[in-house]
Amino acid sequence: MKYKDYYEILGVAKDANAQAIKSAYRKLARKYHPDVNKSPDAQAKFKDINEAYEVLGDENKRKRYDQLGSSWSQGADFTPPPGFEGFNFSNFSQGGNSGGFSDFFSAIFGDIMSQQAQGTRGFSGFSSFGDFSQFQNQSSRTQRQYQRQSAQKPQKEENLDIIQNIFLNVDDLINHPKKTVTISAYQQCSHCHGSKAGFCSNCAGSGIEKITKNITFQVPKSVSENQKIRLKGEGKKDAYGNSGDVYLIVKIKDNKYEIDGFDLIKDIELLPYEAVLGCEKQIQTPFGSYKLKIPKNTTSGKKLRLKELGLPKKDGSKGNFEARIKIVLSENITPEAVKLYEKLKQINS
Repeated sequence: MKYKDYYEILGVAKDANAQAIKSAYRKLARKYHPDVNKSPDAQAKFKDINEAYEVLGDENKRKRYDQLGSSWSQGADFTPPPGFEGFNFSNFSQGGNSGGFSDFFSAIFGDIMSQQAQGTRGFSGFSSFGDFSQFQNQSSRTQRQYQRQSAQKPQKEENLDIIQNIFLNVDDLINHPKKTVTISAYQQCSHCHGSKAGFCSNCAGSGIEKITKNITFQVPKSVSENQKIRLKGEGKKDAYGNSGDVYLIVKIKDNKYEIDGFDLIKDIELLPYEAVLGCEKQIQTPFGSYKLKIPKNTTSGKKLRLKELGLPKKDGSKGNFEARIKIVLSENITPEAVKLYEKLKQINS
């Protein structure tokens, strides 16, 4: 394995403390992140920076790296770092006065090799690099088997769907136009996939990111209150490329009309004389302007129905439009009008 100087990659001295290493890593990670730096070698540099910090940012890994260089994690078949080229490993293959091959590996590899040796055999069984290579191959097979078993274990299924309200008015329900809705939600970070490993410039190490997007959709025909509109594949995404759906829950709100099922209700104001004598009123409905005939002696609160001018139903029919009478007084009542009301009062008393 070619030797990599992780200290040089991060631009820190070999005696740099943990804070200095972390600070250097963050600065370089921001600079060479592929989403920020579009130079051809940015991705390779970003990978080396992460690799360097993975080792130097961990006290135990850094200690082994200082002893063995970039082959710290393999334990065999490595090219020694500068300063180790002349080191003679042959004495350890024969035992000798140095304590033997097993003492060498116990001293250098420490907890890593002792953990791998559990369940197979101890270091005392290694008499040469050949024995150790055989052990390493067996350990690798055991690790691959464990990874396959882990992959087969059922994973907790993440809910990738997004549910939120959508407010529609009467015109939307009748004309079913295209509308744009803004979706906001939190999902697993698309860069580090929620691992929070190292320093992720996308999620700042939180493991989650906020997504906000505008989606244009067509209002379906005959939708009603609390019905769900499904936008397939527009939900959150996971690390495996799966996408959830967006469910828009219909809420109907309109300032012009009162809604009662599929019927529309609108107040029609009449002056007292109009209610007594009867009249014709031009009223506005969602389907245009209509002339409504007000019969004589119409009382306040009475409803006059216009058929098939309400909301559309699934069977193709429509609800009704109901004009609700509301008797009001004129804003400017003249003295003559007051006298007439007094005379009317005398007549009816």
